[in-house]
Amino acid sequence: MVTDIRMPPTFGDEGIEAAKEVRKRLPGTGIVILSQYDSPEYAISLLSEGSAGYAYLLKDHVADSGRLGRAIREVATGGSMLDPEIVAALVAPARTEGVLSESEELLLRQVAEGRPVKAIASASGQTPEAVDSAIQALFLTLARGATAGQGEALSRLRMLHTAILRQEEQGETLSRLLPGGLAAKLRRDRHSADKTERLTVTVLMSDVRGYSGIAERADPAALAGQLNAHRGAMNAAILSEKGTVMQYVGDAVMAVFGAPDPQSDHATRAVNCAKAMHEGQHRLDQTWAQDGLAPFGLGIGISTGEVAAALLGSDERLEYTMVGDTVNLAQRLQDLARPAGTTVLSAATVQAAQGDWPLEPMGECLVKGRSAPVVAYRLPPVGRLEMSATASAAPSDAVTTAPLR
Repeated sequence: MVTDIRMPPTFGDEGIEAAKEVRKRLPGTGIVILSQYDSPEYAISLLSEGSAGYAYLLKDHVADSGRLGRAIREVATGGSMLDPEIVAALVAPARTEGVLSESEELLLRQVAEGRPVKAIASASGQTPEAVDSAIQALFLTLARGATAGQGEALSRLRMLHTAILRQEEQGETLSRLLPGGLAAKLRRDRHSADKTERLTVTVLMSDVRGYSGIAERADPAALAGQLNAHRGAMNAAILSEKGTVMQYVGDAVMAVFGAPDPQSDHATRAVNCAKAMHEGQHRLDQTWAQDGLAPFGLGIGISTGEVAAALLGSDERLEYTMVGDTVNLAQRLQDLARPAGTTVLSAATVQAAQGDWPLEPMGECLVKGRSAPVVAYRLPPVGRLEMSATASAAPSDAVTTAPLR
């Protein structure tokens, strides 16, 4: 087996570890490692448990004097082979350039851990300017040592490279666990996790009309596939308007516009998103009809106002949460969004948004949990078939075309 030394996820010594595993499971297999590193460190690591059946060659010289062919023949018969330049490095006098002092080692590890300059300065009792200068001097020392072929300098540069890759992987994981904008914000400012912000936003809530009846009749595996496709389409619509997906709960979706990063046109984006969500679901329904699957007709509620946003929860689990009447009102307006395909907007959303939409004034509506009525407006399903046979029909009001302003 001929393999490369550099492999995901950190592009370090995974090739060597994989080679050892192959030899462990299949003892008769010869291994040839191709490497760009002329430091003896990797070769020593490869041969640390015995040299039989292993060869270590530098990529730049595999064609010289048939080295690769000779290496393959050696390992195939249980022998071993090292690149001549590696052998020369092993017997060469040790170089000291690039070797770090104890304080430089500590600084390097702090940098590799991703600690900011101010945090390092605070812990060490130095000024940020002094720490910044020390970091620059450290990198210069490592660069000189690496250029001279000093193994320790190379290993420390690789340590930094590995740390950066791991931070990127953690960032990808963070983005899957938290709303994307929040994940980026936490990477920029770790202390933002401890803050509660007051924001003016627009909250969107969607729900599948008649979902309980659909779930009662549907095959669970098929329904899970429908939910997955539904969430993918809703996610695409929300992100297309630069919204933030807050959570999925069963067939319900909650999104916010204007958080975690402010947007001056958050209300307009939310209304445009609702239209895109209905259209995206309608396309899915048409595809599902060919397979005999029930359609998902949506009801969407949109509310604009002030909220408090924070990471709330316990030591074991945190969630980005928004609290306030604006969130509750979006949920209640979603309950009013009937028949399927309808969007209901609060008066504050209508006032803040821009666009020309066929609004149906709903007047003052009593909603659950509120003693005073709320003024709401309906955006009906224009030019679309009824999407849910189980949705209850609502009396048709006169349609008034009015700008959202």
